[in-house]
Amino acid sequence: MKRKKASTQKLLDGILYLLFVVTAMFLLLQFVGQRTTVKGSSMEPALSQGDQILIDKLSYHFKEPERFDIVVFRKNEENFFYIKRIIGLPGEHVQISREGDIYIDGRILEEYYGKERMIYQGLAETEIILGADEYFVLGDNRNESMDSRYEEVGTVKKSEIVGHAALRLYPMDAVGSLENQ
Repeated sequence: MKRKKASTQKLLDGILYLLFVVTAMFLLLQFVGQRTTVKGSSMEPALSQGDQILIDKLSYHFKEPERFDIVVFRKNEENFFYIKRIIGLPGEHVQISREGDIYIDGRILEEYYGKERMIYQGLAETEIILGADEYFVLGDNRNESMDSRYEEVGTVKKSEIVGHAALRLYPMDAVGSLENQ
């Protein structure tokens, strides 16, 4: 009788442990982090087609997104995510010159990344004034990126930001933090 009780207790403990693990994983993936695969070349050289990244979904609940953060956001389509770099912050004035230079509040933006000069200024050909919760985003591969210069994307509201790209998980030779990328 004691053996049967012990076996039943072990089975119950195993089921409870499994339930705890499944619940913890669900909560982590729902509210803390999410793995996704990069599609396209708009963020090269920082991120490439097929890179697996971990999105930090929690930190922007405690701090504001910063210039040059690589963020993941949704626009209109429920299951389609964009990955871009924040260039303009709430309240700033953003404009792109015909030479491809980015101006923030009338001053040229010094950048440390990107592949080439922009050919298309799009919506930013004339000055864009960002609202209190709006961000202007660009892909690093400017001439191959659908970003805030295009009406289909436009400015990004904070509520549309899912999180920031925190860690590259794959390919194995590039695993690591995406800070300062």
